[in-house]
Amino acid sequence: MTPMGITTTMADDTEDVELDFAADEQERARRSAVIRHPLASFFHLFFRVVAIVAYLLCDWISENFASCFVLIITLLSFDFWSVKNVTGRLLVGLRWWNQIDEDGKSLWVFEAKKASLGNNIGTEAEARIFWLGLIICPLIWTFFFFTSLFSLKIKWLSLVVASISLQVANLYGYLRCKAVGEDGQSPDIRSFSGQHLLQRVSD
Repeated sequence: MTPMGITTTMADDTEDVELDFAADEQERARRSAVIRHPLASFFHLFFRVVAIVAYLLCDWISENFASCFVLIITLLSFDFWSVKNVTGRLLVGLRWWNQIDEDGKSLWVFEAKKASLGNNIGTEAEARIFWLGLIICPLIWTFFFFTSLFSLKIKWLSLVVASISLQVANLYGYLRCKAVGEDGQSPDIRSFSGQHLLQRVSD
């Protein structure tokens, strides 16, 4: 085989390798953009977005403040439950909860699931949906807080404060879960550490 022939063969092999790497990158990008839990992704945003829209339209929908208050708090309560118990576990593999130990003490548990421990954790696209919804909506309610405060709408201010409390509770819980997950411990140890950390603080 001539030297020129050898050079040509090596160039062809290199080209094939480059094409394979490009295909792998495209496949990883495709998988990261897939929505594996469309229903969970939908309901992660549905209740909180509808609550914000209802707040903005309450003056036109109904003149009864009590009806608006009950409607918005009900929507945010459904949102709190679904985000805490369903979407956080499916979309990002995080969960937090409260439990009572044998001594009657209240313990908060923050847990993060490693991707290798199960294939049911959401994709990168779902994680972006989860965190954007979790962060942006409390910021919107904070904006409503200042607008109600400066316009002296005291009764609406009470509604906004209750809404912020429900939204921030989930945000704080999942930020703690994310911080615990970055420690690199196993899920059981994380839960144990989280319990004892809060137990020392409460003592």
